[in-house]
Formats: sequence, structure tokens, C-alpha cells
Amino acid sequence: MLKTQELTLNMGPVHPSTHGVYRCVLTLDGEYIVNAVNHIGYLHRGLEKLAEARTYNQFIPYTDRLDYCSGLANELSYVMAVEKLLGITEEIPERAQYIRVICAELQRMASHGIFLGSFALDIAGATGFFYFFRERDKILEMITSIGGNRLTPNYMRIGGVAHDLEEDFLAEVKQLMDEMPGYIEEYNGIITGNEIFQSRTIGVAPVSKEMALDYGFNGPNLRATGVDYDLRRDEPYGIYDRFKFEVPLRENGDTFDRFVLRLKEIEQSVNIIQQALRDIPEGPVMAKVPKVIKPPVGEVYNRIENPKGHLGFHIVSDGSTKPFRTRIYSPTYVMLSAFPEMAKGTHIMDAVLILASIDIVLGEVDR
Repeated sequence: MLKTQELTLNMGPVHPSTHGVYRCVLTLDGEYIVNAVNHIGYLHRGLEKLAEARTYNQFIPYTDRLDYCSGLANELSYVMAVEKLLGITEEIPERAQYIRVICAELQRMASHGIFLGSFALDIAGATGFFYFFRERDKILEMITSIGGNRLTPNYMRIGGVAHDLEEDFLAEVKQLMDEMPGYIEEYNGIITGNEIFQSRTIGVAPVSKEMALDYGFNGPNLRATGVDYDLRRDEPYGIYDRFKFEVPLRENGDTFDRFVLRLKEIEQSVNIIQQALRDIPEGPVMAKVPKVIKPPVGEVYNRIENPKGHLGFHIVSDGSTKPFRTRIYSPTYVMLSAFPEMAKGTHIMDAVLILASIDIVLGEVDR
């Protein structure tokens, strides 16, 4: 009788294969995973404590470095939390509100673009990688034009945005939105409809509604299981209640559905941006906010629908110019905790795909 034994294998910490500095200890029976243990905690950047040593305005650039694929959206969640603490939520100018929506949805498209492209690359589909990054790069060039940086723009401000958008910028955005349906058709033809891609992803690591809710899933990973919940629609913030859009859903919660759902969300982001471009009014882009911000004593929690899920900021004010306490709820931290259960029983070659399908950025997980 052939004697076999289990093998322990480290997956990571290697940046290209794990989307950040993260290690997982896999126990293998042949080429199949029988156990997995997460080891989270290699960055230790201490952003929450840094926030307590900076003024409210000074911390805005640090939020870009949480999920560094979603800088503008991170900033939006933070400045809205401070505005709620100051009690000026209703004073944000109309034009600034529309600009925030345009920027947040562009950022969602760029974030999903890097997910879709890198996921295709993880399956060894380099061609798909370049197609997705083509439009992502166009969006990042737009973001650079308003913030000066591709990934860390520092454009949102407490009370509005740093400066108005030029007409040339709005025209460029409109042109890209008009072109996106054709690009999405290309994506589907090259990747989504590819038989090899489907065989590698359909039925791999399915997550049920019950499991997703037990682990605290949110955002695209939750909606891929069929749970119909999106903060933009169900707990609208800013002016999202003015826009008509669908919330894409899938039913199986597998690796394929997590991919397809984000592609569908890009379609809806295009829809929202087109409405915002049509309705954006003229006017100021900043409320009258004191240069030195000193919120009253109190605390606030604010969350938005970030590209990867719910990003929340809990801020406690002691009346000074700096937060007394800051805590950040990052969406992918809770979803990464489900990876061991998702990976059990799968083939070792699927481990990286499953991890990629969660769409993690370790800067946010180990913040």
C-alpha cells in the first residue's frame, strides 16, 4: 500500500502572487488543500494612530494609501465623516456633490479594472490584462490631471473638493463613457466568454449567502452571492439618491461570479457618470469651512460603498484640532478571513485565483 503524507507549504509572502505582503500556510494532500491558515500583519503602517497625530486636513492624503487602488473613494469616506462631525453635511455645494460622484465612480471603474486585469493575468492570460489596463490607464491619467498623482490624488476636501473641474476634463470623461460599451463587449469576448477562463473559474470556491453574511461580507463579494444590498441605493449618501442605476447580482458566489459582477458594476458606473455629467450645475465647489478645523466634542461613524465594499471611519473628537481616536473599517479584512474556508478542498493551482477573486489590497487589510 502506497504511503502518503500531508505537505505544509507557505504561499507568500510574495507580492506578485498574493496582491500584497501576506502569507498563508497551506496543508496539502497531494495537490489538494486540506487546511489553510492566514498570517496577516506584515505592513504595520499604523494609519489609525497616525490620524491621531495629524490635524483633520493633514490626514486626507494618508487615506489614499489604504486601498491604493481607490484613492478618491477613500478620501470621500473620510471627509464625509469629518463633515458629519462638524455638522456641515447639508452645506456642501451642489457642484461639489456631483464632482464627488463622478470621481468616486471613475475610481470604482479604475479599481475594478486592476482587479479584472490582474485576475486575468493570474490565470496566465496576459492578453486580457492589457485590455483591462488600457481603459484603467485613461482614467488614471484623468485623475492625475485633477490631483497630480495617479494613485494618491489628494483631491477631496472637508467641505467640497480642491478645485473645480475644467470643461476639457468633463468632455474627456464623456468621450470615455461613450466608448465604454464597446470596450466592455471586447472584455466579454476575450475573457468572460472564453472556455478556458470559464473552466478555471465556474464552480470554484462558491460562497453561500449564509456563509457570506456570517463572515461579514459586503460590497461586490456579497452581491455575488445574491444578497441585494448596496449602500449607494439602500443607505444613500451625498446625492446618490438622485441617480437611477441597477445593482448587479449573481447567484452562485463562485470565482466566476465575483469576476463577472465587477464587470457589470463598471457598466453601472458608466450609467451614473453619464447622468452626473448631464445634470451637473454651475457654482462653487467648497463650503465655507474654517482653515483650522476643530469639531465639537463627540463621535461619528461614516461609511460608503467603496469599490471593494464598505469603507467606514469612526472618529472621536475631544474638541481639539486632531482626532482623539480614529478607527477604520476596511472591507477586505473580514473577507480575507474567509479565504481558508473557501480554499479547503480546492486544487492548489486554484488558491491564487480564489485569493485574487476576493480583491484584496493589503495596505487596507493591515492598515
